Amino acid sequence: MIIVFIRGILLYILAVIAIRIMGKGELAEMQPFELVIIIMIAELAVLPLENLGAPLLNGFAAIAALLFMQTLISFITLKSERARKIICGKPSILINKGKINQSEMRRLRININDLLEQLRIKNYPSINDVEYAILETNGELSIIPKPDKMPVTVGDLNLKTSYEGLPVSVIIDGKIKYDNLKKINLNEDWLKSQLKVNGIKNAKEVLFSFVDANKNIFIHKKDEK
Repeated sequence: MIIVFIRGILLYILAVIAIRIMGKGELAEMQPFELVIIIMIAELAVLPLENLGAPLLNGFAAIAALLFMQTLISFITLKSERARKIICGKPSILINKGKINQSEMRRLRININDLLEQLRIKNYPSINDVEYAILETNGELSIIPKPDKMPVTVGDLNLKTSYEGLPVSVIIDGKIKYDNLKKINLNEDWLKSQLKVNGIKNAKEVLFSFVDANKNIFIHKKDEK
């Protein structure tokens, strides 16, 4: 039992490290070869747990080999556009200038119901609102609406806006983020004074708090037990 426990921890750590090395974008925008590698890493991590007689090093070596292959393929697709088209494929236009590309849908074995479902998910219930629908290599459907259906932006209205910047978290689950305070040239005394103004005695009472670019603080208190 102890051996299984230790093996499970080691294989879990190795699998997490391997996925982290693959990069943050892999899970969000997974290509077919990346999906295969993720599945194989999961399978290889389980095998040494099922067969305690198999050397743990074999599982490590197999996962390392997959990680090497993924890194190699990623490097090749990064440097070669031709290799990228062969390995990852290329985007497919399913709706071109408002007209459904039936031949491309047949080639990809996508029916009209699948297309309509994806359009609804993207908040385009009517196909007449779509100028282009492009199936990306990661399976995501990108939609370019017709000009009269595009959302109005502040620039379209010729309105002036101020720069908002990124909000900076200063308290998360009752813990003060001192590094973030330092980044925005604020300190703990300032934070405590702001909490006091909002009727909060201790940072532990705060679930989440952030500061915007104008040094305005926003506080979300924890629910009272």
